[in-house]
Amino acid sequence: MHTRILGQGLEVSAVGLGAMGMSQSYGPNPGDRDEMIAVLRSAIEEGVTFFDTAEVYGPYDNEKLVGEALAPVRDDVVIATKFGWDIRDGQTVGLNSRPEQIRRVAEESLTRLRSDRIDLFYQHRVDPAVPIADVAGTVGDLVAEGKVRHLGLSEASSATIRAAHATHPVTAVQSEYSLWTRDPEVEVLATLRELGIGFVPFSPLGKGFLTGTVDTTTSFAEDDIRHRVPRFEADNLAANQALVQHVMQLARTKGAAAGQIALAWLLAQAPFIVPIPGTRRTARIAENSASTSVALSADEIADLNALAQHVGVHGDRYNATHMGYVDR
Repeated sequence: MHTRILGQGLEVSAVGLGAMGMSQSYGPNPGDRDEMIAVLRSAIEEGVTFFDTAEVYGPYDNEKLVGEALAPVRDDVVIATKFGWDIRDGQTVGLNSRPEQIRRVAEESLTRLRSDRIDLFYQHRVDPAVPIADVAGTVGDLVAEGKVRHLGLSEASSATIRAAHATHPVTAVQSEYSLWTRDPEVEVLATLRELGIGFVPFSPLGKGFLTGTVDTTTSFAEDDIRHRVPRFEADNLAANQALVQHVMQLARTKGAAAGQIALAWLLAQAPFIVPIPGTRRTARIAENSASTSVALSADEIADLNALAQHVGVHGDRYNATHMGYVDR
């Protein structure tokens, strides 16, 4: 796999791996920890060097999993984790990006990750109660101390990105971006291009939808986040089938998987974009990694660019509570 450069010269594999689903969010959690460690290590064999986790995933379990799996190759990989949630008794009760909280999370994450540094430390959600300059300044201090290498932001607006970057250089911004979630195109991508900041799309496969494996017959368990996402409600899911069917048709003509088309489209949008699809399966990691070899013509890219507007996307990407945490 070839590599890409995020901001501040941080080199990573062109496709990373989001580890969240190995500990939460997509139905019953995997019962075999060793199996998930094997999946993470299989990504390394496919050339993946960029791994994404967060203290809130589990909470805490996912960082421990990633730390154990990657300990043997720690110096050969880039590990991103996140701070910013107020976690009490295992439950998130709001946001907390106060400087003392950032420092506490950093120390605890380092222990769980079995590492002496965090390569990329994201603010998971913008905390309106804490000036972004204080957040960036605190992470900047951790960079100076050698505990963190790079600052990142997640689901941040253009104005917030600029304000943070003015205090300490931002290396990457992580937000949802895919063929059916195009919000960053309005302002964020232009800001990142101007400032030399990388972009890391999460849910680049639309929480599984863009792989073509989810349709109106799919049912989601209570502990599956898609059970609460408006976009996956029955009526919306039925209406959204037109979009994924278009992607699947193109995939068939190119001898590729639908998910590979979705990832190849993202990679074609800008050289500073590095998607982090998540999975629990080694076969899917191999498939996602191979998307870097899927070539799209200019006409195919233009067709996919217009797809969301032409076909339409039905339903919000979060419920009302979680949409409230998005900085806009």
